[in-house]
Amino acid sequence: MAADVVDLIMQDHREVERLFDELKDNPEKRVGLLPVLTTLLSAHSRAEESEVYPAAAAEAGEADEVAHSQEEHVEADELLAKLAATDPESADFDQALQKVIDAVSHHVEEEETKVLPGMRANLSDERRQQLGEAFAAARKEHLGDQPDDITREQLLQQARNADVSGVSSLDKDQLQKKLRQEASE
Repeated sequence: MAADVVDLIMQDHREVERLFDELKDNPEKRVGLLPVLTTLLSAHSRAEESEVYPAAAAEAGEADEVAHSQEEHVEADELLAKLAATDPESADFDQALQKVIDAVSHHVEEEETKVLPGMRANLSDERRQQLGEAFAAARKEHLGDQPDDITREQLLQQARNADVSGVSSLDKDQLQKKLRQEASE
């Protein structure tokens, strides 16, 4: 039996929180755990963006919340890329990690109090299970991806989710810059 997409998303959130604790509490494990964190967050984000956010916006009436959540994904991608480029044994790592933790924790809290309850209330059990299958498949497809592995097509999906228009003619770098600019406003 397929799992409910809301439950799958929340399971990922708990795993990310566990990884944050491990990274903070066990500096000796950072070299091995950092790629686990970045790939999990990247796969989770791409799966939400491609499978969950369009349905949450169109079918569950969560368009405004989805747009906001998408902007937070863009911000988290940027912070994750900076964290991944930081030596886990350097003094800068703790600060970079805390920025990721703060941004992702804020996002998780908002998603779990706004978007996900809206999906539970406005989508049937069957639809949430369909989305769960699609989310799990997309997440599996993107396991191993890092924040910088994002494609132009994925950036265009982010733009649609964030309700950013006039971007179809932009190349990948221009699109990424536009999304970052929109997310910081």
